[in-house]
Amino acid sequence: MINKSLLSVAVLTLGTVAIASAKSYDVVLEHAVKAGNVQLTAGEYKLKVDGSNAVFTEARTRQSVTVPVKIENGDKKYQDTEIDTAKQGEADQIKSIELGGSKTKLEFGQ
Repeated sequence: MINKSLLSVAVLTLGTVAIASAKSYDVVLEHAVKAGNVQLTAGEYKLKVDGSNAVFTEARTRQSVTVPVKIENGDKKYQDTEIDTAKQGEADQIKSIELGGSKTKLEFGQ
């Protein structure tokens, strides 16, 4: 009985540590772009993945916006964080973001 309790506590502790240490990525947008249906202004952002959402926090104002994403895991780690954009009408739209130091790629829907 004690072993099951200790195991439960250990699993909960490990889960909490994983959540608390969620990695963030520095992203600099040279000009305004859309991420999903959200307009992001030019500037520096911290990007975190929260479940199936990307959370962009503007460095200067600390305002956050959440955008749904599709998460893909590749075979190899991406060396740098790279943003793939495409012109859609008058605005640039983020298509995907490869997260440097991870195997994770975020795909943004339109």
